Amino acid sequence: MTDISRPEDNINTHSRPSELRITDMRIANLTGMPMDCSIIRLDTNQGISGYGEVRDWASPTFALLLKRLVIGENPCNVDKVFRKIKQFGHHARQAGGVCGIEMALMDLAGKAYGVPAYMLAGGKFRDKVLCYCDTPSVADGTQMGQLLKQRMEMGFRFLKMDVGISLLRDIPGTLIAPPGMIESRDVMHPFTGIQITEKGIEVLVEYVRAVREVIGYEVPLAVDHFGHIGLESCIRLGQALDQFTLAWYEDMIPWQFTDQYVRLSQSVTTPICTGEDIYLKEGFKPLLESRGVAIIHPDLATSGGILETKKIGDMAQDYGVAMAMHMAGSPISALANVHCAAATQNFLVLENHSVDLPWWSGMVAGLPNPLIRDGYIDVPETPGLGFTDVDEDVCRTQLDPRIPVYFDEPTEIWDKERSNDRLWS
Repeated sequence: MTDISRPEDNINTHSRPSELRITDMRIANLTGMPMDCSIIRLDTNQGISGYGEVRDWASPTFALLLKRLVIGENPCNVDKVFRKIKQFGHHARQAGGVCGIEMALMDLAGKAYGVPAYMLAGGKFRDKVLCYCDTPSVADGTQMGQLLKQRMEMGFRFLKMDVGISLLRDIPGTLIAPPGMIESRDVMHPFTGIQITEKGIEVLVEYVRAVREVIGYEVPLAVDHFGHIGLESCIRLGQALDQFTLAWYEDMIPWQFTDQYVRLSQSVTTPICTGEDIYLKEGFKPLLESRGVAIIHPDLATSGGILETKKIGDMAQDYGVAMAMHMAGSPISALANVHCAAATQNFLVLENHSVDLPWWSGMVAGLPNPLIRDGYIDVPETPGLGFTDVDEDVCRTQLDPRIPVYFDEPTEIWDKERSNDRLWS
């Protein structure tokens, strides 16, 4: 018989949030979503776990190196723990560990308080999040248009495709470049010397024209992956494509060159977009202050996690700039983005690369399958990121054969890593 003097016997005592502590970090290395990634799991003294993702192609070492800093911490102190670890992130994939941990903290805090993660970010502005569907390129514009038309028939109301020098490499007279530069991916755009000829621009214009003739102007169409061409070629190509009223030109030049973004933005009439490689809100500030972009495009698994990306969106709103969101990972990362998007007023649209993977939505349990329905993901009302658990059977089929680890390998070796990393004397 239950002792009524102990009411905690009649309630779920996980969680007592003030007594919650992180006790372990485990890793699962997965592949094909469509990128390789690592899922991290933070375990606690109250039997609940939180999940995050180290984004595509980044090593789980970025997270494991930080284990010593989070063990013993209360995950509900999201901002405190984030400030403790954020110095160990950097732009692009180097922020994967910090961002994955922040996602897991938000998942745990939501579970501890019994609220969805968007509540911890200030509440929501929308009940469902619009997704855009990225579609791999084919050489023929009409065929590309047909592939995009199929996306529209699936319910997608926002599209993206690639338009760049990859479509020109086998066409004589379209590109001018120093030896080896067209094949290189390691030289930044301003330093390659690659130029597009008038013939090359005409080929790309006809390619986009063929796409538009198939899909019409019913839905927004963004374009990406122009190649490592210089600013002047970007301007000439952008001006030629302006006639097709595209949603944005993405990452035409590296995000670091603010002055070049200003010149590009002032030279074309299509919105300019960048941001997937930028870490923390301070990295976005020069582009916003200079009016160099019309749309920011952070990747939450690079930019700092849910709360930091919410701050980035709020800052952009002050400059009249919308926030689209880059995402090329698992449903865990997708759901973290959904909660952030729900909580950000100037949110526009969320990327997804996994529409053609039938197993993708099934990686998490307790939510609709497929996650994306009629071009949207519903904002979960369940605690944390919203899913009840990861599906072990599905995830094990996607283990990375190079390092086939699924949460079962101990990580104690990382518990006592040391670093004299205080930033002040």
